[in-house]
Amino acid sequence: MITAIIFDFDGTIIDTEWSEFVTVSEEFRAHGHEYGLEEFRLGVGRADGRNWADVLQERIGPRRDIEDIKERRRRAHHELIEATEIRPGVVSLIERAERRGTALAVASSSPLSWVERHLTARGLVDRFQFIATRDLVRQAKPWPDLFLVAAERLAVDPATCLVVEDSHHGVTAAKAAGMICVAVPNPVTAGSDLSAADLVLDSLADLPYHEFGLS
Repeated sequence: MITAIIFDFDGTIIDTEWSEFVTVSEEFRAHGHEYGLEEFRLGVGRADGRNWADVLQERIGPRRDIEDIKERRRRAHHELIEATEIRPGVVSLIERAERRGTALAVASSSPLSWVERHLTARGLVDRFQFIATRDLVRQAKPWPDLFLVAAERLAVDPATCLVVEDSHHGVTAAKAAGMICVAVPNPVTAGSDLSAADLVLDSLADLPYHEFGLS
């Protein structure tokens, strides 16, 4: 029996990853360099990946205006996110969990301020009993700490938790926590190795509820 559903945030509830990739790659091109999807994908879903601005400076040399570059990219990123809708199937799964009395949480390698801001803007923040972010753990994904903290705070057995993820690192963390994991890749993570997931779907709207006892 599933006692809790734990969502990743970036790329799973809202596809913030595509706008991140687009705006970062645009900055690289503006300075005469390419930053491809494969390179970007290496850091998706984890908090300890190399910062794109550091990579840019390695290629073009130290820049006095690097903070201006980062701020310009940040503004462009946020503008794209504001126009990004909740991914298909997310709200339906939340509503089903609420009707069943199944606990809901978020486990994200992003900081709490980022996750809360975007969940609040879409009216979702109060629908989760707990939000676990990298601020709470020493090691974020691909380590299992975030998921284990979420299960502990919800007072549920990790083995009865269903995780919804989009990335290789997220799936790795969920399975290391001993949880059931459904992977729903986005355009950035579609080429990632998600084979460790219990199920891979093109859309969360296609989730076979009955297979997980959620019908």
